[in-house]
Amino acid sequence: MTDTAPVQDAAPAADASSEKPHHGYITDKDRYLTRLKRIEGQARGIYRMVDQEQYCIDNLTQVSALTSALESVALGLLDDHLKHCVVDAVKLGGDEGEAKIKEASDAIARLVRA
Repeated sequence: MTDTAPVQDAAPAADASSEKPHHGYITDKDRYLTRLKRIEGQARGIYRMVDQEQYCIDNLTQVSALTSALESVALGLLDDHLKHCVVDAVKLGGDEGEAKIKEASDAIARLVRA
């Protein structure tokens, strides 16, 4: 997300038996949730505009703004994933690290196609 401060390094991984692992975005979770609520409101606004038969270009302008907001969230989540989940898996090495890199590459490909 462009309107957030850099994410702090995650706490060291706890023993798997004592605590479940945290995702990279956990430190910015509240900001993500606030942004997603705003996006939800934008989507409802577009729905109302179409329902009220507003001018086409005004609708498209709002769709463009909503798309940009979603892309911003997606890029923020991707950045957090790379900095935390992928880095942690690569440090462990082996198949898990390779799988996380492939998973991230696939997610990037999906975002680029969208």
